[in-house]
Amino acid sequence: MFPFGGLKIVGQHLPRRCRLLLSAAIFIGGSPTAFAQSADDQELAAIKAEMRMLEGRLQAIEERRHTKTSSQTTHPRATKAAFAPHKTIVGLETNHIGMSPSSHSTGAMPVSTTGFAPTSVTNTPALYNPVPPATHQTPPPLFQWLGTQHNEAHRTSIDLTSSSPLAITQTEVDHLPPVFQIGNLTVRLGGFIDFSNIWRSSNLTSGPATAWNGFPYANSPNHGLSEERFSAQLTRFSTLLEANPTKAVRLQAYVEADFGGSGGTTNSVQINGYTPRLRQGYFTFTEKDWGLHVLMGQAWSLTTNYAKGVIPRQEQLPAVTDNNQIPGITFTRVPQVRIAKDWAQKYWLALSVEDPQATVAFSDSLSSGGTLPASYGRLAGPRVFYSNAGGVLLNPNTQYSYNPAPDIVLKAAVDTSFGHYEVFGLGRWFRGLIQPAGENHTHKSTQFGGGVGAGMTVPLGTDKLQLTGNVLAGQGVGRYGPTLLPDTTFDKNGNPSPVPEIMGSLGLVGHPARSVLLYTYGGVETAGRRTYLGADGLQHGYGATDLNLSGCEYEFGTCAAQTKTLAAFTTGGWWHFLDGHYGSVMGGLQYTYIRKFAFKGNDGAGHAVDPTTYGHTVYVTFRYYPFQQ
Repeated sequence: MFPFGGLKIVGQHLPRRCRLLLSAAIFIGGSPTAFAQSADDQELAAIKAEMRMLEGRLQAIEERRHTKTSSQTTHPRATKAAFAPHKTIVGLETNHIGMSPSSHSTGAMPVSTTGFAPTSVTNTPALYNPVPPATHQTPPPLFQWLGTQHNEAHRTSIDLTSSSPLAITQTEVDHLPPVFQIGNLTVRLGGFIDFSNIWRSSNLTSGPATAWNGFPYANSPNHGLSEERFSAQLTRFSTLLEANPTKAVRLQAYVEADFGGSGGTTNSVQINGYTPRLRQGYFTFTEKDWGLHVLMGQAWSLTTNYAKGVIPRQEQLPAVTDNNQIPGITFTRVPQVRIAKDWAQKYWLALSVEDPQATVAFSDSLSSGGTLPASYGRLAGPRVFYSNAGGVLLNPNTQYSYNPAPDIVLKAAVDTSFGHYEVFGLGRWFRGLIQPAGENHTHKSTQFGGGVGAGMTVPLGTDKLQLTGNVLAGQGVGRYGPTLLPDTTFDKNGNPSPVPEIMGSLGLVGHPARSVLLYTYGGVETAGRRTYLGADGLQHGYGATDLNLSGCEYEFGTCAAQTKTLAAFTTGGWWHFLDGHYGSVMGGLQYTYIRKFAFKGNDGAGHAVDPTTYGHTVYVTFRYYPFQQ
């Protein structure tokens, strides 16, 4: 029934063409005002009706094709009977209107005659009605169980064939269809619901991100106290907006968030109220003809290894479940401005200016504004300032380092048939305020640090096996590793002193089936020494080798060991076992073994002490992808 002012058209059983003509007549005879008010509504309704009709026709065709295929395979006699001549229409003996008897062999489908009546019918007691095939129509499955499928050509909604699958490391929103459109701007939604069960051999009191440098030595009661936690904090959502003003220009905006944050009232007693946090938020400009790429916002650092060029959301991230990656991986996620140039999507050159931050460590307890131990030959040490508590819109419970200039990264990459390769350089600056002993003023001290790195992703003779690796070496680069070794310490004059460091990882990623991914990674991070000799005859700084570390070997002992090296071995895999019209489900299992080595010390009696500790972690993870259909 269609309302038109005070009138209603009743006649849903009339042919659609008649109803449209009647509606048009009423519109023409109505007032111009009423017509103007309802013209858009009527046009919209007609479009919607047409869409519903087309959708119904499409579904009917698909069901007929499915029925025909099933009947020809399993019911040949029923198929033959269904296409046998049974009516005479307009003096012609045919199977279906417009079909000759020879049409059977060609597999021609019946032509619908709905809404049309023959002019004359002979030898026929009733109007022509095609006889449907005598087969049972099985609706398509709501979910497809992928684990038992032997047809490797089946295409699932999640691609695990990459060495760094976007569905695991990102949200794979680029490969999803737009949800809606605003003008010329398309909007895509991505993400997943994550549930993780985390077990650690030592109690770190950590969520789904492991503090690799936090595994305690034997002096801590937490060393032999295991930890078991459930968490949904890694649940992640993303939005990708895209516009194409011209064929060569593409504009994109991307926002990605999870629940890895915590507020002042956050706890796990009754309500685990963990807060959303910004993972990524940036926009990009791409000019394809020029090979120009611009990025502004918070994204993975350009130092991160990439799987293809330097394209956002194509980072070569390990397919691990731990949110803190694995030791040896080079990465940060920070605000930045990046400009890149490609040549035929094969050769790449990029420059990024990124948000700086420094991590500081010292052999003695030292906060910003504290006094250093006097160096040899001096009576007192300088006072040093290197950080402040967070202010407006920053965390007041966190210290932020002095930042004289942004970090600068320059990277070159090449994509070949033999893999992806890249090299980069990193420049950093560190600043402190120094108040010399006996003086009542301060002066600034700025020191330079940085390093060089490289990465690769190589197929090993087949697309089912890939080798990935990365390395970074330099001074003051600890912030770029998951273990957060210190960037700087202090020399005898109070100047920031960048710590020499090297980090790297190597991974092997396999794909025994389209729905299964297996991986093994090894990683290491190690720091060098930066010390000075104090007036007390002891070493001070980072990497001191004359500390009394006897307390590290027994419970409740005092242990001031400084980390020299962390090494880890990780293995695990993912299984995409459910896929259907209402999303996909994956499960992951991962084990990591980590070993931590400290700089050597002594036991106070002239005997060397070499503190070490270890840890085990096990992750069991399930993820539901509502948008991956």
